[in-house]
Amino acid sequence: MALMITDECINCDVCEPECPNQAIYLGQEIYEIDPSKCTECVGHFDEPQCVQVCPVACIPVNPQHVESRETLWQKFQRLQVPTAS
Repeated sequence: MALMITDECINCDVCEPECPNQAIYLGQEIYEIDPSKCTECVGHFDEPQCVQVCPVACIPVNPQHVESRETLWQKFQRLQVPTAS
């Protein structure tokens, strides 16, 4: 289940540096989460770090990207493989 940031985001800048996968970035108006990189911190932490630090609770599960914990673990492993340059 990739997470998403809703339009209630106040652009406080606390979530982006907390993401171990660099899945969070500043969009045109608010921060956004790249679902192909979001593992809900599986493989890094017990809880999603962005959710933990968000002062307005605007980071729910993205209903368009529902994934099992196993799928998130597989995504984490795939993201850890270094790319050839």
